[in-house]
Amino acid sequence: MKFVKSLLTLTLAASAAVALAGCSDTGSSGGGETEGSLNVTVVTPYLANAATKEVIELFTADGEARGWNVSVVDTAGDMNKLNSAFQDAAAQQPDAIVLGTGDPTQISLGLKSAADAGVPVFAIDAGEAEGITANVTSDNTDLGEQSANALIDAMGGTGQVVMLTHDPHPGVKARAAGARAVFEEAGIEIIEEKHVNVPGPVDDARTSVQDIMSSRGADVTGIWGGWDEPALGATQALDAAGIDDVPVVGVDGQDFAVAEIEKGGPFVATIKQDWPAIAAKVADLIEATVVDGTQPEQTQFELPGTLIEQ
Repeated sequence: MKFVKSLLTLTLAASAAVALAGCSDTGSSGGGETEGSLNVTVVTPYLANAATKEVIELFTADGEARGWNVSVVDTAGDMNKLNSAFQDAAAQQPDAIVLGTGDPTQISLGLKSAADAGVPVFAIDAGEAEGITANVTSDNTDLGEQSANALIDAMGGTGQVVMLTHDPHPGVKARAAGARAVFEEAGIEIIEEKHVNVPGPVDDARTSVQDIMSSRGADVTGIWGGWDEPALGATQALDAAGIDDVPVVGVDGQDFAVAEIEKGGPFVATIKQDWPAIAAKVADLIEATVVDGTQPEQTQFELPGTLIEQ
């Protein structure tokens, strides 16, 4: 009897184990991925930037709502570490890697590692490059043109401007090129272009503008910021100096920028980027590529921005 009972117990346990294994199998019978099983790694050098933080948080929330596991790695402005972070991410073989803003041409080794591992790479607000399946961003040339025109209007159509730039970011570089072309066509002199460091763009821009206004303040009639944080730093410098006749513009449409514009001070305009749509588009492309096996019809997607001004 003891033998029979033991045999019955083992049989029931084995049946239960088989049943549980069947219930826990979330993969498709064909060996492909299902939407809820995706592991996605986001690698960024700019998480300290307000706009980058916002769009990555939106993407993470979108992915998690789809049942994905989304992890984020930040290299805090260190581009050398960005390559290593990509290589480490590729070694883990997630279903996809996302470059959360940044210059893909600086991470060729990381992109090669992802390609060798068979991991597709997508980008948010970065640029086109070999190894990037698709990049989703704003029409940055248009953002630069819109913001430059807003600054020219605020200056009354004439004057000299200072540009606060950051060429390592492809989007900011494209905005600066768009703004520069508008200024040149309108006969607006660019008396200085100043690179803004990241992390710490608000403080760096504030210090730079303080120095510029001290040395050649009478020549400056407008300040163009490649994104909202240096524009905020410029505004703080002008406020501290009691200067209220030099307008400032930025790009991104962050809440703090809108609040400054509503005050009626130096910060007169920004261009709001559609971060929810950008984040959702990247998630849709990952799902289509990894789950459905459908490659994107193009490698660059550019969405429009919206002018916000006094």
